[in-house]
Amino acid sequence: MNKKTLTITAEQYHDIINTMRKGFSGCRPNSRVAAALVIEANLGLRISDILKLKLNDIIKDGDRYRLDMTEQKTGKKRTFTVLPEMYSYIKIYCLENGIKPHEVIFPITERAVQKQLKAVCDYLGIEGVSTHSFRKFFATNIYVNNNFNIVIVQRLLQHSTPEVTQKYIGIESKEIEDALQKHLQLI
Repeated sequence: MNKKTLTITAEQYHDIINTMRKGFSGCRPNSRVAAALVIEANLGLRISDILKLKLNDIIKDGDRYRLDMTEQKTGKKRTFTVLPEMYSYIKIYCLENGIKPHEVIFPITERAVQKQLKAVCDYLGIEGVSTHSFRKFFATNIYVNNNFNIVIVQRLLQHSTPEVTQKYIGIESKEIEDALQKHLQLI
């Protein structure tokens, strides 16, 4: 884990993606990198796994979709739930870009993604952001939006313990926050 990599806010997420899609003076629009980062922010996958993704890797399973994969970094087998809206987003991206279901959706390197992201963040004046910031964004939002349930985030990220996850997202547990708030004795 890169401790220098910061978690982005929702506002930064939107600014980065929108700027990447539109481009700016000296930098052309890049919908490919924007789409890869949107997927990372919504599925919590590492960018290395997203860059190997094919549309036919996502399987219809009843009224939902799932992605069975082996994580490149850890070698762990993992099943992801892919919401129908996310599947539609990916499918539309593939259709608009002439990508066949058996082809890699993002035939680019991690370095190319990082380079584009750095250019956009430099333009926006945002520091400490890497592709991993989007995975941390996913984890932090899942944590906050699910009543501070660290175990859900742990399972989604496939960390060995809740403590590892807590350290990863850099947030104290809700119980600690509540205990400090109850103790507060300002005069």
